[in-house]
Amino acid sequence: MDYTSNAETVTTNDIMTPAVMIDVKIAQENIEKLQEHCNQYNISLRPHIKTHKLPSMAHRQIEAGAIGITCQKIGEAEIMADAGIKDILITYNIIGDEKLDRLTKLAQRCTLSVVADNAYVVDGLAKTFAKKEHPLEVLIECDTGANRCGVQSAAEALDLARIIHNASGLVLGGLMTYPPMGDQCHVNNWLKRTQDLLIENGLPCPKISNGGTPNMWRSQEVSVATEHRSGTYIYNDRSLIEANLCRIQDCALSVRATVVSHPTKDRAIIDAGSKMLTSDLLGMEGFGLIKEAPDVKITSLSEEHGILDLKNSKWPPKVGDQIHIIPNHACVVSNMVDYIYLIDGNHLEKTAVSARGLVT
Repeated sequence: MDYTSNAETVTTNDIMTPAVMIDVKIAQENIEKLQEHCNQYNISLRPHIKTHKLPSMAHRQIEAGAIGITCQKIGEAEIMADAGIKDILITYNIIGDEKLDRLTKLAQRCTLSVVADNAYVVDGLAKTFAKKEHPLEVLIECDTGANRCGVQSAAEALDLARIIHNASGLVLGGLMTYPPMGDQCHVNNWLKRTQDLLIENGLPCPKISNGGTPNMWRSQEVSVATEHRSGTYIYNDRSLIEANLCRIQDCALSVRATVVSHPTKDRAIIDAGSKMLTSDLLGMEGFGLIKEAPDVKITSLSEEHGILDLKNSKWPPKVGDQIHIIPNHACVVSNMVDYIYLIDGNHLEKTAVSARGLVT
């Protein structure tokens, strides 16, 4: 596979900060490590591309053994289908004539499945696909405790399953959930009870799609699931370090920033603010981990500046110094920039984040 078709070879001097840097070797190791885990427990892996938004990384994941990919938006899926990705699940309620029209065109270019958690969404899908040559697979989204989208009980899932099963143009694919973190037993029981209820009522439930990077090393505990969706694992980030799910050396993404001011002994300013590092705290203090100075806190962000607290550090930053920051949440950072830089040994490439910023 040619991973460089959308890339431009550059030198370090070509990089203007702030910039998002990806260590390709680490990303590849992360891809292979989770794939091996899923293979060990006979779980199909369907990575979520929201973390990288790069067709080249999606192809790496599939070549390693993933059965397909997960997208959150039609725009992401269109980019991935254009790049030759053949199996795509969109885990989002799709509403509106324009989006539904695009969905029919997308379904002609790949094996497509979607989710729904209410009759309104199913009705729109059914009206759109009723006269199409091939039916659209629909999974029922289930709220197993994360309090996001999803039917609230097995009985609600059964009601919606009947609507999907009886609708022209649709085929019932099974169940899907984004679970709460940690309580695998509860999630497994919820999904198993719902699967049993569907089957008892003569309805198919061939797929059960579970998800979440924080649950990835425990994915086998949801034994009823046929596949696992994970996104952040390809890069990892500070939130996963704090959760003891990875090490600093497992983080493939970092933000390169420059010290642009050092107004006091205890404070320095970098050129990476909320537009680069994101304001997500995810229960942590500070806005990232500085690899060169882990004891320095990034205490606040404006749009273009990050404030460094140097009080408890012996690191003596100078204006012009460059640092590398592991962000709290890698997925948001990927969406902040038009281009990222891929580091592969001594080779450096600049490539467009082609599925970023798409709101539909």
